[in-house]
Amino acid sequence: MKVVIVDDEPLARARLRELLAAQPGVEVVAEAGDGHAALHACAEHAPDLVLLDIAMPGIDGLEAARHLAAFEPRPAVVFCTAYDAHALSAFDAQAIDYLVKPVRPERLAAALERVRTFAAGRDQAGAAQPGQARTHLCARLRGSLRLIPVEDVHYLQAEEKYVVVHHARGEDLIEESLKSLEEEFGERFVRIHRNCLVARHEILELRRGADGHMQALLRHGERPLEVSRRCVAALRETIRRL
Repeated sequence: MKVVIVDDEPLARARLRELLAAQPGVEVVAEAGDGHAALHACAEHAPDLVLLDIAMPGIDGLEAARHLAAFEPRPAVVFCTAYDAHALSAFDAQAIDYLVKPVRPERLAAALERVRTFAAGRDQAGAAQPGQARTHLCARLRGSLRLIPVEDVHYLQAEEKYVVVHHARGEDLIEESLKSLEEEFGERFVRIHRNCLVARHEILELRRGADGHMQALLRHGERPLEVSRRCVAALRETIRRL
């Protein structure tokens, strides 16, 4: 079993490393001190298990877990935290188990057994459905990844099995459906076409193009985007409320 340890406290990582050394068939392949580094480590090493602290700077453990749920293969997540108040949120994030620090050897052993059961049935497990919107989107790049702040996204456009994220620093592909993104980020984005979601604050105006079709002019767009007829009324109402 390949394990990644994630905690912003070096002593806590050392404690987990020591406990795992006593467990048969377990290999620690990487350590990380925050959620961003954790996602990079998991993209590189494809671990079976991530032992994940919750309260960390930047991307915390709960958001990191929501990103990990989209990885293929999906690693098991076991939270290790000093605060039991996060338990409900942890299981909403599809955690396999929840360990309270200081972690006891017998509880860790029980968690590892749960992970083995999870790994055995992983191919039959469905994708996680996070209950809280993320602050970043995750683009996989040749074994690594790029985290894109949602607040920097101008619009999202579906192309075949990918979604192209047009953002402040360029474009990236993500392997998520436009429908799931609309469900998660409906407060931030509005649908203008069956294949396109636009950040509400990016829309400047609607205008009719030379071909007679309605178009949306964006604050940072290089060109207007086509608006489907079924979306025009709702989009006009959105603009009135901006």
